[in-house]
Parts: sequence; C-alpha cells; structure tokens
Amino acid sequence: MTTEGHMPPLSSTERRWIIFATLLSLFLSALDTLVMGAAMPTIVAELGGLHLYSWVFSSYMLSRAVALPVFGKLADLYPNRILYGISVIVFLVGSILAGISRSMAQLTVFRVVQGIGAGGIFALVYIVLADISRPEDRGKMMSQASLVWGIASVLGPTCGGFIVAYFSWRWIFFINIPLGLVSLWGIVAFLKETRDKRSKVVIDYAGICLMTTAILSLLTMFLVAGKDYPWDSPHVIGLFMLAAVSGCGFYAVEKRAVEPLLPIEFFKVPAFSAGNAAVLMSSFSVFSLSAFTPLFVQSAMGRTPVALGVAMLFLSLGWSVGALICGRTVRQGGEKQFALAGSLLLILGCILMVRFSSATTLAACSTALALAGAGMGFVSISTLLIVQNSIGPAHLGVATSSHQFTRTLGGTVGVGVCGSLMTADFSSRLDVLAESFGHAGLTAAVSAQIRRNYENFFKPDVQALLSPELRYLLYESLGQGVITVFWIALAAAGACLMLSFLLPGNSCVNSGN
Repeated sequence: MTTEGHMPPLSSTERRWIIFATLLSLFLSALDTLVMGAAMPTIVAELGGLHLYSWVFSSYMLSRAVALPVFGKLADLYPNRILYGISVIVFLVGSILAGISRSMAQLTVFRVVQGIGAGGIFALVYIVLADISRPEDRGKMMSQASLVWGIASVLGPTCGGFIVAYFSWRWIFFINIPLGLVSLWGIVAFLKETRDKRSKVVIDYAGICLMTTAILSLLTMFLVAGKDYPWDSPHVIGLFMLAAVSGCGFYAVEKRAVEPLLPIEFFKVPAFSAGNAAVLMSSFSVFSLSAFTPLFVQSAMGRTPVALGVAMLFLSLGWSVGALICGRTVRQGGEKQFALAGSLLLILGCILMVRFSSATTLAACSTALALAGAGMGFVSISTLLIVQNSIGPAHLGVATSSHQFTRTLGGTVGVGVCGSLMTADFSSRLDVLAESFGHAGLTAAVSAQIRRNYENFFKPDVQALLSPELRYLLYESLGQGVITVFWIALAAAGACLMLSFLLPGNSCVNSGN
C-alpha cells in the first residue's frame, strides 16, 4: 500500500481545481440553507402545509448534523474522492426531488436527503482542504471556506428573493444542478488521496445508529422545547430520556468497538476537548445573538426590515473577515492567542449589546455585531486548527467533523435555551400587561396569539387591534426579553474565554505531522 511519504504530489492546476470545486460545493450547500427564508411564503402559498413550515428548515439541519460525524469518520477510512462524489450526488438528487415536490410533506422529506449530502460536503470540504495543504498553510485554507460562508450569507436572502420574483421557487433547488455538476467534475477529475488509509475497514454500525438517535432526539428536543411543547411535557421529557439512553449506549459501544466512530480517549487530549468546548460556547453565544437580535431591532429600536438586514450583515461580514485575518496570520500569533482574542471580541460585542435600548443607533448595533462576528471568526478557525492537529493525521476526518458538529450543536442548544428563557420572561411581562390593558385590545385571544409566536405581534391585523400605548409597551417588553438573551450570550462568551485558557500554549500546527 502506498505510504503517506510517497503519495503522488498535486500540481498547481490540480490544487486550484480542487479548491475551486470544493468551495463551489460548500457555497451551494451553504446557500441552500439561507435562500429558503425568502422563498417559504411563496412555497406555502402554493403547496399549503403551513404546520410543516419550520420543519422544512429543521429537517435539513438535523440530517446535516447527523451526517457530519459519519462522513468525518468515513473520510479516515475511504478515499475522499469517492466520499465527496457521493455527498455531492446525494445533495443534487435531494435538490431535484425538492424542486419537483408536490406537497410540503414531500419537500420536508426531500430536504432530509439534501441535508445528508450537505453534511458530507460540510465535513469533507475542510478535510480535503487540510489534506492538500501543508500544515503551516492550513489556516489560510480554512479561512477561505469561512469566506465562502460569508459570501453565501450575504447573497442568500437576495438570491432567494430574486429567484422567487422572476422565476419559480423551484429554481432555488434546480440552480444547484449545473453548478453542482461542475463541482462534481472537478472533484472526480482532480482530487487525489494524500493520506494513508486503512487496508482493512471495519464500520461501527452500532455506534452510527446510537449516535444518530442521540443527536436527533437531543437536537429535536431543543428545537421544540418551550416553543411547540413545554419543557415539562411528555414529548420533551421523552426526547431527553431517549437522548440520554442512546448517549449512554453510544459511550458503552465506543469503548469496545474495533474502529469506533468517535474514540472516547480523544476527549482525554486537552487540545481536542478544550478546542471543541470553546467553539461550542462561542457558537452558543453568536447564534443566540443572530437569532434574537432581529427581534430587538424590529421591536425596541423600531427599525424596518431593510435596516435590520443591514445590521445583521455586519455579523456575517465580521465573522468572514475575522476568519480571514486569523487564517492568514495565525502562524505568527499562535492559535491560543487568536482564540483568546476572539473570545474577548465576542465578550466586548455582548457587553455593548446588553446596554442596548430603544435609543440605540443602527451604527452602534452594527458595530457590536461586527465585533461579535469577528470574535467568532477568530475562535472558529483557531480552535479548528488546534483540534485538527491534536490527534494526528490518521484521524483528521474525525477531528474536523467533531469540530463542525460541535459548532452546530452549540448553535442549536443556544437558540433553544435562549428562546425558552426569553419566552418565560416575555410571558410574565405579557401577563402583567394583559391585566392592565385588556380593554385596549390585549384580549386573551390576542395575548395567546402573540405568546404562541413573537412574530405574530408584527402582523398588521394584530397591530390594528392594539392601542399605540400598548404597542409601545409590548415593543419594550420584547426588547427587555431579548436583553435577557444578550446576558446569556455574554455568559457563554465568558465560558469560551475560560476554556480558551486551557488550550495548548504553544502552536500545535506541526503536532501529529
């Protein structure tokens, strides 16, 4: 079998094509996450099935989260070209099926197929870019992937609105086909193996099944708890118990598996565990800010959706710029220093945001979001490099996908926890207002409608029922509820800083290589 020291070198042309093909596939799968928001009202109007609205998004996210660690492990066992090709093909098949959907139920199921392909792409793009890079150049490669994410986040909503306005919502999915085929051709034609792979492969099927059950039940619990079902409901408790039992089963299986999906001993490596824990807390913080800042901007600040879009753009741009700077200069500064600096930037952004009020300007809001985004860019790239190099090149796939999955987990848990706490805070304020302003339009029916979904408050028919004074008080109540979220995000950013102090003090770029 070919050894790693004698792997055929890549020419500059092959390297450029591989980078282009992998980043193109990442762009498509990232864009597919972001264009749906603009298209969903049109899709619901045509297909119906309003009760499945949120699950069109959730099904994609859940299947992507499950696929990440599975493809990461497989990338340590099988050739990357085969796995990447399968991921792109699955994504394209899912896109075609989603584009020809005739009901919301079909669309939801086909989004699962898309999500599986996207999970493979998200895992493999970072693995392949790391594989074809010299250890000292990995930061630059990882930052290019983050830049693609930033571009997708900027173009996503605009592209979605443009396609719906001038074509059909189905072209949101069909546009993936020609571009995806170009990516597939580049991967199949130019991607070569650069790491030694196992001659004998043993698949941990029990671990995959138990891990899938644990992930699905845990993430679903945080998606529905406090929103669709109370935290103490049988549905949420059942999901928690299922996650706990399957998680314990996964731990027991991995201890005995010949080729474990996620070797438990990796968590004994400080760089691996601390790096993943730090990015989990930073994701908890920044995704909470991303999910609830729009509510504050529209309610307490009274800004238009256009102004909101401008403010939120700075979060994405800050993340991309931060990742780009970190990737290109991390060799000089060191991974731990960038993780610490990123944590401090994230903390600074959160400190500014807990001081927000109705008098806060759009410029101040944009500045705070840019700081938080830049901090996340620093933390995400620096901890990814640390985790990748903490357990050696033979397990690069597991290391990379564990970091990607942890980032997804942190964001999902953060939004779920913050949403529940905000709901409790806002509900108590709403009860007080209902007692005093029931005569001013805040009847039990209106109160229940707003309590069920904050966005109902912004509907013109609901606003028409409320007096100007009551609308102002509800805006303030919503704003105060979001400030609670900002405080939680600040606490998570503080935890990220403490975990960053546990990272290795010296650069670990060459460890394991």
